[in-house]
Amino acid sequence: MTSFKISVLSLSVVSTLAACVAVCAPVPRLRVSENRRFLVNDDDKPFFYLGDTAWELFHRLNREEATRYLENRARKGFTVIQAVALAELDGLNVPNAYGHRPLVDNDPARPAAVEGPGNDYWDHVDYVVNKAEQLGLFIGFLPTWGDKWNKKWGVGPEIFTPQNAEAYGEWLGRRYRGRPIIWILGGDRPIETDGHKEIIRAMARGLRRGDGGEHLITFHPTGGRGSAEWFHEEEWLDFNMRQNGHVAEYDRYAATRADYDRMPAKPVIDGEPIYEDHPVSFRPKEMGHSIAADVRRPLYWDLFGGAFGHTYGHHSVWQMWQPDRKPVNGPLMPWHEAIDQPGAAQMQFGRRLLGSRPFLTRVPDESVLVDADVKTSVPGAGRYRFLATRDVDGTYAMVYAPVGRRFKVRMSVISGSRVQAWWFNPRNGKATAMGEFSNIGDREFAPPDPGEHLDWVLVLDDAAKGYPPPGATANTGP
Repeated sequence: MTSFKISVLSLSVVSTLAACVAVCAPVPRLRVSENRRFLVNDDDKPFFYLGDTAWELFHRLNREEATRYLENRARKGFTVIQAVALAELDGLNVPNAYGHRPLVDNDPARPAAVEGPGNDYWDHVDYVVNKAEQLGLFIGFLPTWGDKWNKKWGVGPEIFTPQNAEAYGEWLGRRYRGRPIIWILGGDRPIETDGHKEIIRAMARGLRRGDGGEHLITFHPTGGRGSAEWFHEEEWLDFNMRQNGHVAEYDRYAATRADYDRMPAKPVIDGEPIYEDHPVSFRPKEMGHSIAADVRRPLYWDLFGGAFGHTYGHHSVWQMWQPDRKPVNGPLMPWHEAIDQPGAAQMQFGRRLLGSRPFLTRVPDESVLVDADVKTSVPGAGRYRFLATRDVDGTYAMVYAPVGRRFKVRMSVISGSRVQAWWFNPRNGKATAMGEFSNIGDREFAPPDPGEHLDWVLVLDDAAKGYPPPGATANTGP
């Protein structure tokens, strides 16, 4: 083991130097905020994690395609791209676009890195990481998809032990030290044994040793579950990640608030909600494929439930599907068309909305809404669940209305004697002023359009604060 570590160290130094040829500018470091609810950079500026699931990015796209994809996501306001090194779709044995595989003899302790630029799998990963940095993007970097350590499904094989997981983690940590990385362990598989736990812990130890603790670490779980189930109190887990999964009803997304309420407090994010154009609940014959409205609702459900950011996904994009590739679960269009589906562009409006108000003091608060006599109407249920958030000082409150139904707000949550009200349109990011009024009692509001798929956000400000129109700024960048 000692000789292996020496060889890995020398190889990683060469690899890191090669990676820096393209870009070695300072990278903003991220950390958890003092109140343990958000991410911030070294200047305490809030960081809005707006992710996209590009799981097969390293494995299936060439450099020109990867650049096209990354530039598109940067234009649309994304800040984090989630991608997998040892990919799900037989990433061990099917070469990347340049004919390279990631490991020697499928051994995690022997990454297939060859001296010199542009001649191995990891050089291509370097290119993508560097290109992302040039565009102001972080990589949510999964060292491996889950079937490589827990073959619940997928093509496997299981190749990890605690020993080689730690060695592989250290190698990755050294290679990408100084790069814009957020480590995401796991990969859509449950923790079923103590052995599974130890593999994840060992990989986290290796990453910490390799990058000197420079990057945040989380864990991507299986559908309907969260990292907190297994690792909430472990020191290496900087924030919790959920996979609320490919359902369209609110019940799954309520779990974000449940994880927010855990103690000790840790930031929480939904790392995989329902994808756009995905078979709803994996039952396309009964429920069809999701649309943009189905991915907007979880954006606001998660954020207003306490999440510090959000992840979008498209069913064609995660697998980088195109007609010459075997489809997984019926993608509807090639990836290069899917990147411009409406839901992807609409995610940035949520980022801008929350970035236009005090960000680090925001809390979930369902008491903002006054329950209707028929509670299944307001706050509602299923796809029609209303949700609210505010800041701790009551200088603003927001209500997400997924349908055009009248609802009442408990105005006492707003601090000022006069309130400025706005309607914010999640479909185009535009705000419409409703004027000022006295802050007295409960007040009823009716969304501008009664359509069931035409959602709205009501924004109520303490008028004395003089806040700009909702969505006018987004002070939550890298």
